[in-house]
Amino acid sequence: MNREQIEVFFNQAAAWLVAAIPNLIAALVILAAGYFIAGWASRLIRSVLESRHQIDQTLTPVIAGLARYFVLIITFVAVLGQLGVQIASMLAVIGAAGLAIGLALQGTLSNIAAGLMLLWLRPFRVGDAIEAEGNISGTVTELGLFASTLQTGEGVYRFVPNQSLWNKSIINYSRNPRRRIDLLFTLKAGEDVAQAKTALRGIAQAHPKVLKDPAPRAVVSETGDDTLKILLRTWAATPDYWQTRWDLAEEGSRVLKTEPVEPVDAATEITAMAR
Repeated sequence: MNREQIEVFFNQAAAWLVAAIPNLIAALVILAAGYFIAGWASRLIRSVLESRHQIDQTLTPVIAGLARYFVLIITFVAVLGQLGVQIASMLAVIGAAGLAIGLALQGTLSNIAAGLMLLWLRPFRVGDAIEAEGNISGTVTELGLFASTLQTGEGVYRFVPNQSLWNKSIINYSRNPRRRIDLLFTLKAGEDVAQAKTALRGIAQAHPKVLKDPAPRAVVSETGDDTLKILLRTWAATPDYWQTRWDLAEEGSRVLKTEPVEPVDAATEITAMAR
C-alpha cells in the first residue's frame, strides 16, 4: 500500500468517523438514559407494590425485575437502531445466539422456570418459615426469578437457586393457621399419675395462647420399669407456637419438678424459630 492509498484510507475513515460521531453520542446517551430509567422503574414499582398491602409481597421483586429487563431490552433495540443496524436481521442473529446461550445456560433457565412455577403454585410466600430437603431451612425474605433468599434461625443470609427448592419436598411451618404442641414429661415410678395429668391440663387451659378447641389433653405415652412419660398435647396459633411451647415446658417442669423431653429435632426448631 503506497502513501497515496494510505491517505485515501485515513481520509475515508475520518469522514466516516465525523459522520458517525453524532450517532455514537446519541447511542451512548440512549444507553445511559435507558440504564437509569430501568433502575428507576424497578425501584418505583417495588416501592408502589410494597406500599399496597393487598398485593402479595412475594410478587414484588419478580415484577420489579421484569420491568427492569423490559426497559433494558427496549434500550438495546433503540441503541442498535441509532447505530444503523438492521433490526430484523439483528433479531434473527439474536434468536440464533439466544438458542446457543440457552443450551449453554440450561441450569440458569431451569432456575427461571422453577421460579415461575414457585410463583404459580405458591408453596411458600415471603415471611414463611420453610424447610426443604438438602438441609435448606429458614424464613423466606425474597422469591426472585433466578433464586430465593432465606434467613436462617441464626440470622444468616442464605441464597438458594430456585431449582434447589422446586425439585425438593418443602415443609411450610407458617402456611396453616394453627400448630399442635406435643410435650413429654418423665415421671418416676410411684408418683401420682392422675395428679400430674390434671396439673398439666390445668397449666394448658390457663395459658391465654392455648386454643380451647381441641381441648388440651394429658395422657400416659410410654411406660418403663422405673419411669413413665406423660404426653401433653395442645394447639396454638402458628405465630404463637414457639412462645406457647416454651411457656408450657417451663411451667410443666416447675410443677412436676422434671425436665420435659421435647420430640423436636434441632433443624426443625431452628427453621421455625426463624420467625
